Amino acid sequence: MFKINDNYLKLPGSYLFSTIAKKVNVYKTEHPDRQVISLGIGDVTQPLAPAIIDRLHTAVDEMADARTFKGYAPDLGYEFLRTAIVEQDYKARGVDIAADEIFISDGAKSDSANIQEIFSADNRIAVCDPVYPVYVDSNVMAGRTGIYDPETGLWSDVIYMPCQAENGFAPEFPQEEPDLIYLCFPNNPTGAMINRAQLQEWVDYANRIGAVIIYDAAYEAYISETDVPHTIYECEGARTCAIELRSFSKNAGFTGTRLGFTVIPKDLKSSEGVALHSLWARRHGTKFNGAPYIVQAAGAAVYTEEGRKQTEEQIAYYMKNAGIIKEALAELGYTVSGGVNAPYIWLKTPKEMTSWEFFDYLLENANVVGTPGSGFGPSGEGYFRLTAFGSYENTLTAVERIRNI
Repeated sequence: MFKINDNYLKLPGSYLFSTIAKKVNVYKTEHPDRQVISLGIGDVTQPLAPAIIDRLHTAVDEMADARTFKGYAPDLGYEFLRTAIVEQDYKARGVDIAADEIFISDGAKSDSANIQEIFSADNRIAVCDPVYPVYVDSNVMAGRTGIYDPETGLWSDVIYMPCQAENGFAPEFPQEEPDLIYLCFPNNPTGAMINRAQLQEWVDYANRIGAVIIYDAAYEAYISETDVPHTIYECEGARTCAIELRSFSKNAGFTGTRLGFTVIPKDLKSSEGVALHSLWARRHGTKFNGAPYIVQAAGAAVYTEEGRKQTEEQIAYYMKNAGIIKEALAELGYTVSGGVNAPYIWLKTPKEMTSWEFFDYLLENANVVGTPGSGFGPSGEGYFRLTAFGSYENTLTAVERIRNI
């Protein structure tokens, strides 16, 4: 009789956003006359920019012509896209990253879940708390997290770095030394950011103890402050300790189109001298057949002058929503943060409500959906996340409903 990977049986409950979807569907069924506005999931609502759409159309036409038809994509991704990334995301910032150190994928979520495969199962991971659930869940599946305590919501073999109001929702060096350190800035879910000097301290720390930083920069396009790094490779020494994950989902609206990339410098090696670049290249070539040509062509359009202008306008649209939400909640007496370098508003639940109690309260009384902070980890309890990815009109309506509770 077949056997299953019992690490999957260790996963507690259901995935956070699946639980939210089920609760919202039940509510809509019971109250069909009420319009529910979602400020919960971090999904974009604006259509793809015209420059991207135009390139998608021409790429489809190319696939209809035998002379320009494309089959499997190269393992690393098409050179035209990787070159554009190098020139505009890295060289333009004075950062030394080569095109063959970039691996094109179908998104940062997949890469953040899969990257742990190239590391030994006995590596200790350190995560911010609250944390994007994929980081922990994918390590649970790999058998790297130990035993789950339902009372505390903690895994015995995970090193948690509490990110609370007292430390500006930024992590501090853990007492135990980890092997893998997950950092996400601008942060999901708190919207927090650290400056260049703070990130340099993490790079120095990782190099000193021989750890690898897995740096999720999916929201870098939303950075507005000047002393904030757009890539970890702006820090000296990052090439020997850091892997960077990037996404087209939030900066260019590719949530339904799917495109991202991972950067692994060739200088990043294990204590035995094994290059992680070659390991990921083998994994990537074995398990992934490449993002579609038409999608990569559309991704390259993001880096054109017209594409950049149009996507920057969309980012400004979402950040205007963030400002509206944050200002309104502050006026109502909520304790709020985020919404400056990230499209997420992180608020303290009122009247000592738990995160899920506030979720139900907001859904029932304002017909507005957000995300309970406890779903991101124990330190998220008592907090709530709202996103700025809704339409401008829905954002205004949601804020007005919350005012009238």
